Amino acid sequence: MHPDIHLALHHARAADLRAEADVLHPAARNRHGLRTRLGWTLVEVGLRLATRPGTAAAAH
Repeated sequence: MHPDIHLALHHARAADLRAEADVLHPAARNRHGLRTRLGWTLVEVGLRLATRPGTAAAAH
């Protein structure tokens, strides 16, 4: 199978699954967004702590 066809089929199937998930669980999309924002906030806080002046990571 040609890679472009495989990719097109993958995108079509993913769109179908997203549409089905939105119908079955419409609130799940909002939870995912919140989870993503919380995760990136934790990453940002961790990076700030790791690069804070006077820490072992900043001394190297």
